[in-house]
Amino acid sequence: MTSQAEKQFHRQPKILVIDDEARIRDACRIVLTDRGYSVEVAPDGEQGLQMIQERHFDIILVDLMLPSISGFDVLSQVRSRHPDTVVIVITGYATLEHSIEAMKKGAFDFIPKPFTPDQLRAVVNKSLRYTMALQDITDSKSRLKIMVNRLTDGVMTTDSEKNIVQANPSFLHMIGYHGEEVIGKQVENIISNQEIRDAIDKALAMEPTTFSEITNEIQLIDDKGEDKVYSARCAPFRGRTNENLGTITVLHDITALKKMDQMKSDFVSMVSHEIRSPMNSLLMQLKIILDGLAGDITEKQKEILERASEKILSLNHLVTELLDLSRIESGLIAHEKEQVDLTSLLHEQVSFHSPYANEKQTTIELEIEENLPKIFANRQNMEEVFSNLITNSIKYSPTGSSVRISAVHENDYIKTEISDTGYGISEEDLPNIFTRFFRAKDENTRDIQGTGLGLAIVKSIVDSHHGKISVTSVKNSGTTFTVLLPVTHQ
Repeated sequence: MTSQAEKQFHRQPKILVIDDEARIRDACRIVLTDRGYSVEVAPDGEQGLQMIQERHFDIILVDLMLPSISGFDVLSQVRSRHPDTVVIVITGYATLEHSIEAMKKGAFDFIPKPFTPDQLRAVVNKSLRYTMALQDITDSKSRLKIMVNRLTDGVMTTDSEKNIVQANPSFLHMIGYHGEEVIGKQVENIISNQEIRDAIDKALAMEPTTFSEITNEIQLIDDKGEDKVYSARCAPFRGRTNENLGTITVLHDITALKKMDQMKSDFVSMVSHEIRSPMNSLLMQLKIILDGLAGDITEKQKEILERASEKILSLNHLVTELLDLSRIESGLIAHEKEQVDLTSLLHEQVSFHSPYANEKQTTIELEIEENLPKIFANRQNMEEVFSNLITNSIKYSPTGSSVRISAVHENDYIKTEISDTGYGISEEDLPNIFTRFFRAKDENTRDIQGTGLGLAIVKSIVDSHHGKISVTSVKNSGTTFTVLLPVTHQ
């Protein structure tokens, strides 16, 4: 009967029996050939080694007590020349200790003389399963290596001591490496970029119970001497018991995307500037007409001109926000930072927005923890963030609602929450709320004017200050925006 392992073996298994007893050789040949194996035999170690040198065998059964060359010598040479070949020791009861010693030196198993056909089949079948497992691992490693080496992304793995285990050609091209083999060398001796080296150190220092990616945008000079921008991601990989086995670093070339993004920003900025001047001119001329300086106008004409002025003002606001967003994305956001007192800033914002809140009969409640630490930020940027969030809370709430603003010191951040009892945001709209030009519209909000850029600008500013912003909402019950800003980040 053919075993499951034998059925799954992708070709006829090849077995060599080396024994000086003809009856043992013949018995093994008969039993194993009957199982569908290709079996060859040798009467001594010398002939056995000659056959091993000429062709490959999957399994070798060798008697330890051989004339001339011993079974130990055969085992030693097989292990050095063909480490993937499984060796089974055949031994008499008197040499059981020798069999155990042979297994310590690399033999897979042993079978004592005399043995039955079932015992022989069992040990060979066990060896075949082991051979198949080794073959699967080897094939998988080979496929993985080919796949990784053909990736356009750069991939490098290290062990826990920062020795390079693997680095594909793309990675070496990206870091501009021209040297010899890198496997086994220290990261510091191959990679000059400090950001990559720091990311690897951070990944290795992570607690066993935590797992996260370290991401950066880095600039490198490749092996052709060209400046490139890469998205770099580094993460640890762990063993079965969460021990840190090393790291994996992936580089993705985003040079073309960055250039396209810059072209887009330049285009938006140019168009916005070109539009703003004629719009301001239009507004001035409309004001002259509305003020009667160009002659009398009828009430109907005045009404039409006022609507036109409102639309131009709305378009002017859109242009301003486009310019703000373009400036932020281009890295031209105001960098002049100082120690900012959020307590006074929030009080000023509440005072500034009170007339608008009063118009909508909306109450604003402000709760600030005493002795709130200052943050290191650009004050104008912070005013823009909180002005936008407070305005939205009032704008997207029905008449008679309430807005609550709170600020507390939590760990290394100031946590500010702006909550309202307004229309809320649907579950499907929440993931897009910080996307440029996105506006959540329903029967309550479709007539509210806006550009869809305000929250995108808010998030860009918060991100540039190493902060975090999130939102929770329940439809028709209200929305809460949470802003976390680091107490000190110079």
